[in-house]
Amino acid sequence: MSEASGHCVKGGEPEAVTFSKLLRYFLGLGTWGFGGPIATVGYMQRDLVEKRRWLDRSDFLNGVALGQTMPGPLAAQVVMWVGYLQAGALGALATSTLFILPSFLLVLSVAVVYVHFQGLSVVEALFYGIAPAVMAIIAFAAVKLARLTDAKDVRLWAISAITLVVTAVTGAEIALLFVVAGLVMMVWEAPPKFLNRSSPGVLLASPVAHGLFFLTASGGTLVALALFFLKAGAFIFGSGLAVVPFLREGVVVQHHWLTDRQFLDAVAMGLITPGPVVITACFIGYVVGGFAGAAVATVAIFLPIYAGVVIPGRWFIRHQNNPRVQGFVKGATAAAAGAIGGATIVLTRGAVVDWETAAIVAAAALFVWRFKNKEPLLVVLAGVAGLLLFPISH
Repeated sequence: MSEASGHCVKGGEPEAVTFSKLLRYFLGLGTWGFGGPIATVGYMQRDLVEKRRWLDRSDFLNGVALGQTMPGPLAAQVVMWVGYLQAGALGALATSTLFILPSFLLVLSVAVVYVHFQGLSVVEALFYGIAPAVMAIIAFAAVKLARLTDAKDVRLWAISAITLVVTAVTGAEIALLFVVAGLVMMVWEAPPKFLNRSSPGVLLASPVAHGLFFLTASGGTLVALALFFLKAGAFIFGSGLAVVPFLREGVVVQHHWLTDRQFLDAVAMGLITPGPVVITACFIGYVVGGFAGAAVATVAIFLPIYAGVVIPGRWFIRHQNNPRVQGFVKGATAAAAGAIGGATIVLTRGAVVDWETAAIVAAAALFVWRFKNKEPLLVVLAGVAGLLLFPISH
């Protein structure tokens, strides 16, 4: 992209792009961009690269490569990257804000209704059906991520298996598992040079990750929310759903902010809305701390993702083929796949409580296998099933 001309200089006569046009596009994408991160990235490639030619293909692919390297939801990272290319750090902030805003407002509205009417049987019935369906969605996401990341590498499959078992059995802190897995693969991929001349990016990432891991909250609920979601945003490797086991460990087990059932409801809201799944943070933040909690949690979880695009972005593009960087990413993402699977096992124990919910899980699994990128529709259908099947005794 030419900074002087403000539009893509690829062959032919591209459509002129202004920053205001770009902002309107991302506001629209955040409103109708259903289908998950891969579908959303596909929309951007179709619209920005192929149709309007606002962005050079190589620039766009660099953004995708960055998103696959740094922790965070892929679609949001690419949106930030496009804004960064156009107008620097403020451009990345503006495009990401408008992309996230529609799903934030929608989830916040649902959270207000949810908290106000939580005791009503109709709300319980809705989520009686939605919770087991979400389990099928998350399970398939774990399998898909494992196949994509691990491929035929026995080492990566071993990491995924270990993190799955550890998460399912003990509920251990997911962040530490991600870091350890990444460091193990980094050493394995480039053992001779690791101890003597490590990659600057890796040297930066490890202390930052270590510091975030040991952050503890004090001084009030909003501070606790901010510190926790800052840490969560730094460990979303491979998929937005990778944050699910990490969030459950902190939200349900450590801080006791939500019950398992409430947490499943929060994840469902992230899946049914357009935009990144990590907008679940807004729902959790509102349940815990009202409007201020929703704002703090949302900003906190996206801040490390934003920093990971803006601060090291161009450096990572130049060094994306570095074996140490690739090794860390491989290990962390393999751990993420296993952690998602382990969290699914833990959460399913609370979601599947009778034969009706077991049937919903089975039907949802068949639906996800048969229909791609239709998760919001599945959640709606599951809610209807919950209304029809919810036991009268409840």
